[in-house]
Amino acid sequence: MQTILGSGGCIANNAAASLRQYTNEIRLVSRNPKVLVGDEQLVKADLTNPIDVDRAVAGSEIVYLMAGLTYKTSIWQEMWPRVMNAVVESCLKNSSKLVFFDNVYALGFVNGSLTEETPVNPNSKKGEVRLKYLTSLTKPVRKMV
Repeated sequence: MQTILGSGGCIANNAAASLRQYTNEIRLVSRNPKVLVGDEQLVKADLTNPIDVDRAVAGSEIVYLMAGLTYKTSIWQEMWPRVMNAVVESCLKNSSKLVFFDNVYALGFVNGSLTEETPVNPNSKKGEVRLKYLTSLTKPVRKMV
């Protein structure tokens, strides 16, 4: 099972369509999941609720985290760690691989090209939220995310 957490957005819908070339076992998870092709498994979930996340992740080989939050710093500061904790813990518990579609907030301003070695150097509150969460993870888990 391939599970998309945060389905319904442009990126998640395109990812779901692309997954079709590899599998027909696709689970779409969001507050209000909607059918794309007709045979997806739909799961309604609040990604800040660990019980909902566990139910959504159970049986997943790969979990794609593509959820977005309202573009407001106070919401990010409160909700992002809750979403990440629930998702990472559930993936570990279920032995699911996690693919995380991230943004570049944690990198801040970069002079030149972005690479895997680009240092994390946030210059915004949302970037600081990302950095704080990433540095709270243990090293083996950090590699997973």
